[in-house]
Amino acid sequence: MKKANSSDISLKFIILSVLVFLSATSAYSQAKRYKIYEEYIETYKGIAVDHMRKYKIPASITLAQGLLESGAGKSALTKNSNNHFGIKCHNDWTGGKVYQADDTPNDCFRKYKRAEDSFEDHSRFLADKPRYKSLFALEITDYRGWAKGLQQAGYATDKAYANKLIKLIEDYELYQHDKRGFSKEKIREIEETQVRNKEYRHIPYKTHNLVYVIAEAGDTYEGIAGEFDFKPKDLYKYNEVPEGFPLKAGDLVYFEKKKSKADKPYYEHEVQVGESMYSISQLYGIKVKNLYKMNKKDFEYVPTEGDVLKLR
Repeated sequence: MKKANSSDISLKFIILSVLVFLSATSAYSQAKRYKIYEEYIETYKGIAVDHMRKYKIPASITLAQGLLESGAGKSALTKNSNNHFGIKCHNDWTGGKVYQADDTPNDCFRKYKRAEDSFEDHSRFLADKPRYKSLFALEITDYRGWAKGLQQAGYATDKAYANKLIKLIEDYELYQHDKRGFSKEKIREIEETQVRNKEYRHIPYKTHNLVYVIAEAGDTYEGIAGEFDFKPKDLYKYNEVPEGFPLKAGDLVYFEKKKSKADKPYYEHEVQVGESMYSISQLYGIKVKNLYKMNKKDFEYVPTEGDVLKLR
C-alpha cells in the first residue's frame, strides 16, 4: 500500500479534530464490579507482582486466574485447602490432598497450608511444565496472548476460559499491575519517546467508513495521540477504554466515534478463542454497548468460542 504523505494526513486530522466528542460513557465504566473481587485483588496483587518479577508470569494473569478459579477466594475448594488455582494432584504431588467432584465425582486437588503457598505452586506449575513454555516468549504485557495460550495448552477445559480471563483483566484493569514489571525509568523512556516522536510512523486507514491506525509493538494511546496531535483523552473516549489501557501489535485505534452497528455485509461474527465483546466491537467499529444490546446480553456475558453474535 502506498504510504500517505504528511500533507494528506494533516488534512485528514484537521477534519477529524472538529468531530464532536463521544457523549456515551466508556463501556468499561458500565461493567459491574464486585466488592469481593476488588478485595481479593487488593489482598493478592503484591504477591502477583512479586511472582511476575521472579517467574515472568503477568501479574494480571495470576490475579485473573485466582479470581476465576477460587471465586475470589470464596469457593469451597479454596476455603478447605487454600487452593486458589484449581490445580489437581497429578502424579508428582507429594503434599496435602483434598477430594472434590470435578471431572469425576472424586477428583484429587492439592492442599496448601497458606494461600501464599498456592500462589507459589501455581507459578512453579506454569514455569516448570513444558506445555506452557511457549507462553514465556510473550511480552509480559501480552495478557491476551497468555490467556489464549493457557486455554490452548489445556489449563482448563472451559471453551470460554481465555475470554473469561480477558474480561476480568479488562473489567478490573488488572493490566495496570503488569507495568510494574518495568522500572519507572523504562516506562517514562518509552512514553516520552513516543510522545515526542512527531514523525508519522503509522499509516491511517479507512474501513467501516472510520479512520484508524494499526498499533505496533510498544505503542501507547499517548504515543499515537502525540504523533497525530490528538489529546490522549479523546482517543481513550473514541475507543471506549479507560486511561492506561494497553495496546498490542495489531490493535485498531480509531480517531472518531464508532458506529451503532456494523456496515453491510457484516451481519454476524463467530467468536474465536481469546476474543472479548470489546475486541469484537473494535474489529467492526461498533460501540461495545450496542453489541451487547443487539445480542440481548448484559455486561456479565462472556463470549464463548463458537458463539454467533449479531453485528447489525
